[in-house]
Amino acid sequence: MEKQQSDLDRDRQYCELCGKMENLLKCGRCRNSFYCSKEHQKQHWKMHKLICKEADKAQLSKQKPGQAAPSGEDGAPEKCQEKKSSPEPADSAASPPRATNTDAPEVGDRAGEEGSNNTATTPNGQTSSSPQKLATEYIVPCMNKHGICVVDNFLGADTGLGILDNVKALHKTGRFTDGQLVSQKSDSTKDIRGDKITWIEGREPGCEKILFLMSRMDDLIRHCNGKLGNYTINGRTKAMVACYPGNGTGYVRHVDNPNGDGRCVTCIYYLNKDWNAKEHGGLLRIFPEGKAQFADIEPKFDRLLLFWSDRRNPHEVQPAFTTRYAITVWYFDADERARAKEKYLTGAGEKGVKVELGKSSDPS
Repeated sequence: MEKQQSDLDRDRQYCELCGKMENLLKCGRCRNSFYCSKEHQKQHWKMHKLICKEADKAQLSKQKPGQAAPSGEDGAPEKCQEKKSSPEPADSAASPPRATNTDAPEVGDRAGEEGSNNTATTPNGQTSSSPQKLATEYIVPCMNKHGICVVDNFLGADTGLGILDNVKALHKTGRFTDGQLVSQKSDSTKDIRGDKITWIEGREPGCEKILFLMSRMDDLIRHCNGKLGNYTINGRTKAMVACYPGNGTGYVRHVDNPNGDGRCVTCIYYLNKDWNAKEHGGLLRIFPEGKAQFADIEPKFDRLLLFWSDRRNPHEVQPAFTTRYAITVWYFDADERARAKEKYLTGAGEKGVKVELGKSSDPS
């Protein structure tokens, strides 16, 4: 039992601000949250302080008379240990398995914490009580069997609307630029992809809800880690916020990671209210490698999509005829990422292929 709890504790270790999973520090007050540096803890304190103080009260209530209070009452972090297939054929488009996640907790609730009302319903009607169960009982088997996984109502309408407000405000600032191609420089980029994008770390003013989304994505991947194929996930990109302006543009068939740059899981969150694919277009069509079947994903509001980033899942964004928003994060496999960095630094990569490490330009 103690060993199982220790394994669970290691799974919970990731920086609450940036998602880093190595060389972490533990919050000295609540001892439940982790950061890669004191600076990141300070930057995240406004969001973290409420649950931190509540956790501190809970610990004090459990103390025996005369027992010393927990160390680190100023919240300073202390050093913690380093955290070291596809669908069946069909004649036409297939509908991937879907889970529905309802009543997600607001900012401050810990995933899987006692008292959380976060629930998830799997396709067979089973209900799980935490993101951990959603990850292990639905996402892991679905990804390992199909390589594609859809979760509807991921955060709930209120949180989703907050994220959408963040994205629309970003769009109005003019920060979005034309999407670029990783593998080549081309004058015909707009013929290949027609989206506008911006990269978000989460600390930018007005991006608090986007940061919360990133932390929830991290929660799921953290609970899946070590169970998704043969991958050991140890980091991710920034969030790519993408907008197709609704003028009939899309993105031709492509692969997110065709050349082994380290990305193993593509994770996309959609923000489009009342989306009607027949009227609005904008489907993400995935063509699982070696299969006659393709899978059509509508970019519906509060929908989360995960799929393998490599050549197993070529995909395209079909022309969108109204504004289409999505937020994409790519997660890295430790071994492949290390090899990619070495190849890049030694100049041994393919001629004419240049990948900006730590960042991707592929949309979905």
